[in-house]
Amino acid sequence: MSKIIATAAIRGAHRIVGECEKLLGRTITEKGKEAKIEFPETAYFLPMIYALLGEEVKQVGDMPPILDYTKGLLHEVPSDSVWLPYLGPTLDAGVATLFAEEMIVALRYLHGTEPQQDCNGFFTDTIMRTLGIQLVDGRMPGFAAILGAAPDSKTAVKIVRELQKRSILIFAGSSVNGTSIIDQLKAEGVQMGWEPYVVPYGRDTVSAIYPLDWAIRSALTFGGLKRGQAKECLLYCKERVFAFGLALGEVDDLKYATGAGAINMGFPVIADTEIPEIRPTGICTYEHVVHELDHDKIVPYSIQVRGVKVKVQEIDVPVPYSPAFEGEVVRRESMHVQMGQKYSKAVEYLRMRELDEVEDGKIELIGPDIDSVQPGEAMPLAIQVDVAGRRMQKDFEPILERRIHPYINMAMGVSHAGQRNIVWIRVSTETFQKGFRLAHFGTILHHQLHEEYGKIVDKAAVRIFTREPDVEKVLAEATRAFHERDARVEGMTDESVDDFYSCTLCQSFAPNHVCVISPERLGLCGAYNWLDGKASFEINPRGPNQPVKKGECLDPVKGIFKGVNEAVRLYSHGHLEQFTIYSLMDTPMTSCGCFECIMAILPETNGVMIVNREYPDMTPCGMKFTTLAGAVGGGQQTPGFLGIGRLYVTSRKFILAEGGMKRIVWMPKMLKDDVRTRFQKRAADEGMPDLLDRIADESVGSSVEEIMPFLQKAGHPALTLPPLL
Repeated sequence: MSKIIATAAIRGAHRIVGECEKLLGRTITEKGKEAKIEFPETAYFLPMIYALLGEEVKQVGDMPPILDYTKGLLHEVPSDSVWLPYLGPTLDAGVATLFAEEMIVALRYLHGTEPQQDCNGFFTDTIMRTLGIQLVDGRMPGFAAILGAAPDSKTAVKIVRELQKRSILIFAGSSVNGTSIIDQLKAEGVQMGWEPYVVPYGRDTVSAIYPLDWAIRSALTFGGLKRGQAKECLLYCKERVFAFGLALGEVDDLKYATGAGAINMGFPVIADTEIPEIRPTGICTYEHVVHELDHDKIVPYSIQVRGVKVKVQEIDVPVPYSPAFEGEVVRRESMHVQMGQKYSKAVEYLRMRELDEVEDGKIELIGPDIDSVQPGEAMPLAIQVDVAGRRMQKDFEPILERRIHPYINMAMGVSHAGQRNIVWIRVSTETFQKGFRLAHFGTILHHQLHEEYGKIVDKAAVRIFTREPDVEKVLAEATRAFHERDARVEGMTDESVDDFYSCTLCQSFAPNHVCVISPERLGLCGAYNWLDGKASFEINPRGPNQPVKKGECLDPVKGIFKGVNEAVRLYSHGHLEQFTIYSLMDTPMTSCGCFECIMAILPETNGVMIVNREYPDMTPCGMKFTTLAGAVGGGQQTPGFLGIGRLYVTSRKFILAEGGMKRIVWMPKMLKDDVRTRFQKRAADEGMPDLLDRIADESVGSSVEEIMPFLQKAGHPALTLPPLL
């Protein structure tokens, strides 16, 4: 092991711990020991300290004992005559650095100096759960924390684009000689934020604790691990969180110390300068510290060192193509053309055809292209996709059609929103100038349908219409098809099928969790329904969605099926014996962590509340969403608490065993508005068309005491139902 690295890391750790001690002393003097300490929207207090030490830091006075423990991890800075053949003191210095950095930024939040300008600061639990599906389905295979600055802004953009092409989530920050990669990217007009996978965390090295806090919470959020399980949390990060550090420019003592902390978590550091290397494996999967001086090679080399499995999309279009561009926003001032929304008629429609009716790869543009309009104008658009295949089924049409949205969105400089006849597409001026034209939509769709659905799609052809009479004609045919599909799907019941489908997609993060998806109960993430499971199995018979024979129905009200219980035991690796599909109170389904909503009992009201992950405030059960999520996620089975997809609220089988939607006594207004149309239809079927108006929301109150008078005055049915407990 390099003595230079050990010396620098230990020296840097002493500096950061010293800075923490000074700031803590000043804070005690100015704010007092009772001053509240918290990061925004997290149930994990100071996550690194919470995970590794099991301590809840709630106020300034909780920090001195943590600081004393942290100082005890520090070794003396090695003298010139001392040789350190092992990593122990360096790793201890790294952990001390992480604890001290976490306390520093938490104290900065108290003083109002975090987050830094143009930076995200602490990453909330909410955003982690929002990205849950991308984390587990491979769209976001790894994470890069960049510390420092590239030699110039053009090189910074090149490195970031190479990471984006590989769908790596990028945390950008720190600095070199007063220059941060954040400012280099800003100077080049690179869009930053969660959507384009480039998240600025802070301009100093201490703030690099934010991406490491993000990583350690994965063990608690998805892995089901408990506070204080230090070894288990660190091993989880090494084995399941594919992150690495990218040190650009000079690596000083503070970066060495922070890098030593990252190595404890299994995250290697790759530098673009000739720093000493630590190549023997042990803590990290492969090398610990390496360098690559060629900026054209540093990204693929970093991915190799961490062992990230990536897939670069190679499509014949003139702009980069990757999921990293899926959430990119094309603003009006940078737009060349737009289609749909209130500006023009637009529709996208996929239909199944016979094999001899489709010429594979045929792409037709019928009408003028986007080079015929003045910059900033709108034009009509209809995208009609014909697919054929021996294993293709009519029921798969909407599944494939929904994929048009991400497929088009993944082209840099193209934004796509909505589906069917409410689409809205924009193409940026930069993308237009690079040569992107409407036919490239066809190139993308043909390639991606074969790439992702090649097992069921043998042929695909695309026709693009831009004359209004043609668009009107496609729209009329599509509208009829949409109505037929909706009627077909809405008519499906759990009783009408022999098979449900398992979903173990999230086991890459939550090893013992399994969903069972039925026609009347979609996955808790909201992203997978029964038809999705069926199509997934057709595409990949050994994949995460497997048919589950219902078998004998042991209880039709609770939803207990012999075949489901056998599948649950198998796919949870014996962790679960059974779960009920329609009950909240009796062995309910488990949750991974990327649920859209959480349902919890409110015993005093004899009902339940539902909170969506976007709602940040207190709920009547006395917990915010983030705190509730800690009791529900990680594959735990917790009677009275349940992670759900929001559309399950309007299912005929919604907690059937407890009385269904009549049990709902509180929901945030944003959730009520989101499900209003479907909810009112279901409530009318239940004989209570005004039920939604009898359900309290935050305008009524956020405690049981506040909402109870409202429920009594409204005559809420939960008050007269049989007791929940």
